[in-house]
Amino acid sequence: MKTFEYARAASPSDAVRRSGPGVMYLGGGTNLVDLMRLGVAQPDHLVDVSRLPLDAIEQAGDRLRIGAAVRNSDLAADPLVRARYPMLARAVLSGASGQVRNMATVAGNLLQRTRCAYFQDVSRPCNKRRPGSGCPAIDGDHENLAVLGRSDACVATHPSDMAVALAALDAEVHVTGPGGDRIIPMPGLHRLPGDAPERDTVLEPGDLITAVELPPPPPGASAYRKVRERASFAFALVSIAAVLDVRDGAVAGCRVALGGVAHAPWRAGRAEQAIIGGPATGEAFLAAAEAELDEARPLPRNAFKVPLARNLIVRTLEELTP
Repeated sequence: MKTFEYARAASPSDAVRRSGPGVMYLGGGTNLVDLMRLGVAQPDHLVDVSRLPLDAIEQAGDRLRIGAAVRNSDLAADPLVRARYPMLARAVLSGASGQVRNMATVAGNLLQRTRCAYFQDVSRPCNKRRPGSGCPAIDGDHENLAVLGRSDACVATHPSDMAVALAALDAEVHVTGPGGDRIIPMPGLHRLPGDAPERDTVLEPGDLITAVELPPPPPGASAYRKVRERASFAFALVSIAAVLDVRDGAVAGCRVALGGVAHAPWRAGRAEQAIIGGPATGEAFLAAAEAELDEARPLPRNAFKVPLARNLIVRTLEELTP
């Protein structure tokens, strides 16, 4: 591991003041420290933001504000979250293991890097690590990589379960940085790879996430489902966060976000538009899923994700139908 300097920030503004070339923020460290051990991340300075007073979950009117330093375990166990946003609690509990959730923070969960094997292997080329070096995953090991929104430069997937639920809930990410404070909607924080896959998010250098804010819970029933290779401590092959509001047999509202299929949490806007206003039937859900997945570009060994995602959308929405 490369030698680095360490400092503990006294406040969010102090953290931003310490930012600059070669500086990285340290939260729970469950992803960053691993990447440092692998030689993927090589910061000159670490600024510890894990002890900043950003660890509260507070109700503000009909909204919920979640501090960036809230631990994943605390988020999943919080009574307000479990009562008002059960889909989010289920998504968080679907990620990693209990030990990791006890350390990982909300902001760190959103900003974790891909688990693509080529990204984590510094002996191999990777456009995310070294722009322009190539993407060996396209012709190599890509079974668990992207089928939607991918580019010829990168087929990596975003690994967060929590981010998928937040995308379905229209969460807002509060950020402070050298340019001041701003709010980034979800989806919108994470980028598709395009020709700049080294940029995972729209954050600028020195930006620090301070909170995630949730609007009032959408009406209807919700669910988070995750298909994975083993029961725990495994990333999604495909996951779904869904909300369905059915009234008198017709769909009054629908939200669908997918994980494990793209470089970012994938909000299934085409499927939502096809479903809202129509009958709450398996046939309608199937047509909507197929409309969403028409733009999929699977690779030879991950084409199974397309029917898997289609079936997961249909099955989940059927289960949410009263």
